[in-house]
Amino acid sequence: MTENNDRLPGILIALLKGVVYREDNIKKWQDLVDYQGQIRDYLSVIGLELLFFEDEGFAFLKNREREEEDEEIPRLIVRRQLSYPVSLLLAQLRRKLAEHDASSGEERLIIDKQEIINVMGTFFVSGSNEVQFIRKIDGTLQKVSELGFIRFLGDKKDKIEVKRIIKAFIDAQWLQEFDTRINEYREYGKGNQGTGEISDE
Repeated sequence: MTENNDRLPGILIALLKGVVYREDNIKKWQDLVDYQGQIRDYLSVIGLELLFFEDEGFAFLKNREREEEDEEIPRLIVRRQLSYPVSLLLAQLRRKLAEHDASSGEERLIIDKQEIINVMGTFFVSGSNEVQFIRKIDGTLQKVSELGFIRFLGDKKDKIEVKRIIKAFIDAQWLQEFDTRINEYREYGKGNQGTGEISDE
């Protein structure tokens, strides 16, 4: 077996499992850099596309845009519809990251959980039961963590790192419409919680 074939299965399996980060495994990242052409060719056969953000240090897979002759190929990556609180939190975090990149030379964005609670509190009527409201925020943060957009730091989980992969899901055009969305969300948040518009494919 050639060295090429020896190295391809590992990176392919890693991509099929989820996001590959440069910081987590520099060897697998180098395999991705070296063999991305072969990786793309293989993935196209099973209806997947590689999204490779070399400057940002992450890569992941998405379903390839279907053509008529591809209708019989099943989707390997399932679209999930996100709740309003999760969508709203993702929008807030994306905005924080944009502000951070514009004003800081640091690559990592780490924020306090209390700051998130304060921001989210402007969109929901928390009422007198502050403990219950914080529990709801904790639950939303946990869901966003499971989606891979944030990472908790420390045992108390009071510090949160915003993962740069969020830039791939909420793009510049989305941010340009942010003020309009904020007004819509603010009004919507006064009523029942619904479903957000962001897809995590």
